[in-house]
Amino acid sequence: MGELLGIGMTHAPHFQYPDEHMADIHRMRLKNEKTPAAMRDPRNWPPGMQAEWGDDEGLAAARRHRDELVGGFRAARAALDAFRPDFVLIWGDDQYENFKEDVVPPYCVYAMDEIPCDLYANTYASYAKTNVFGQPADLRVNLPGCREAGNHLARQLILSGFDVAYSYKFHHAEVLNHAFVRTVLYLDYDQQGFPYPIIPFHVNCYGSDLMPPDFISDGRTVEARDESRQPPPAPPPWRCYDLGKRVAEIIRESPWRAAVIGSSSWSHAFLTRKFPAGHPDVEADRRLLDDLRGSQHARWRDVPQDTYREAGQHEFLNWVCLAGAMEGRRADVLAYGETYIFNSDKCVALFPA
Repeated sequence: MGELLGIGMTHAPHFQYPDEHMADIHRMRLKNEKTPAAMRDPRNWPPGMQAEWGDDEGLAAARRHRDELVGGFRAARAALDAFRPDFVLIWGDDQYENFKEDVVPPYCVYAMDEIPCDLYANTYASYAKTNVFGQPADLRVNLPGCREAGNHLARQLILSGFDVAYSYKFHHAEVLNHAFVRTVLYLDYDQQGFPYPIIPFHVNCYGSDLMPPDFISDGRTVEARDESRQPPPAPPPWRCYDLGKRVAEIIRESPWRAAVIGSSSWSHAFLTRKFPAGHPDVEADRRLLDDLRGSQHARWRDVPQDTYREAGQHEFLNWVCLAGAMEGRRADVLAYGETYIFNSDKCVALFPA
């Protein structure tokens, strides 16, 4: 019988870059002419936001934010190494990287034996040209995949009524998209190497808010669109939860030991739309945190999709998949970083085997 370890974590770009660049995405918003003029003045921000920005443009807050989350990454990696999985399945989203106008599947299992990755590539969300790992930005590596297990999961899900797509190669992208790449990067924050084969499992978290090519490349927020021209929605939370639950059942029926990871930050400042100053919905995220600390993550299944969208928690669907897989399990919160200026609240959690 198979065994399961569960991890929830972030793939936010902030920890890849030096502390002085952690607030770059907020700086982009301040320079954006579409940001209300009054909201470019810190005196008009919420008190918590002003406190983080301080008199050093968030540098001291960045150091605290890094310390909080990196401690969680290291604890999660220690648990992963102690568990010694045969493969690591990662639920992550695609932000107009591999799937574009010609096809956007609700789910896709990448069943590949070898997966090319640009682990240290720069991002539009930072002005930084260097990373904290001292690695060249153009370094391309191949991570081990697990075609056999990916194929088996896709087959059994389809036979169970989940019409998932599967892929043996990339569609538009040349390398794995950042949601999966930074998950691996942060689990290997101390650069020990990452020997575990991975199965990236795409979830179309953005749905009707799917990004056009220039989305927030200059710090812009999501624009309102003609609803008749919007893409279809993301899969509903209840379906993500049930899919995660079935994935866990399939693994338990197999001979494999597997770690399953839900990878995302929680509320995103550029997705909330309702805060003129541009910050995450910290109150909505606190409610999720209370659920997690109380091991009440089964509640996430029945939250209306629009509730997540209004709070800018689009990517949280990756955690909802994890919640389904971890139904009935105890959750240990390893780290939680609440923020107003670093784009998103971030959590690392463990569901022990």
